Amino acid sequence: MLSKKSRYRNTARFTDPDIFPGLQTRAIGEASGVIEHEVVEGDRLDRLAQHYYKDCRLWWRIVDANPEFTFARAVLDDAMVGQVILIPRSRE
Repeated sequence: MLSKKSRYRNTARFTDPDIFPGLQTRAIGEASGVIEHEVVEGDRLDRLAQHYYKDCRLWWRIVDANPEFTFARAVLDDAMVGQVILIPRSRE
C-alpha cells in the first residue's frame, strides 16, 4: 500500500500480478525551472540533492529530470564528467 504522499500513488499496477506484482513505470513530465549542473569527478546524487535542496533524500528529483539516467547510479559514472545534467527547481 502506498501513502497518500507517495509519488507513485497514481501509478498503474501490472495487469498480471502473478507474473510481477509491482507498479508500472510512472509518467514523468518535463522538468521546469531547471539549473544546469556540469558533472565533476566525485559527484553523487545524494550530495547534489543535499547541495541544491538541503535534503539528500530528494536525489530522485534529479533522476526524474534527466530521462537519460537508466538507473540512479548513472550519475556516478566517470564517463559523465563534463556533461551537463538538469537540476529541477526546489518546491519550497
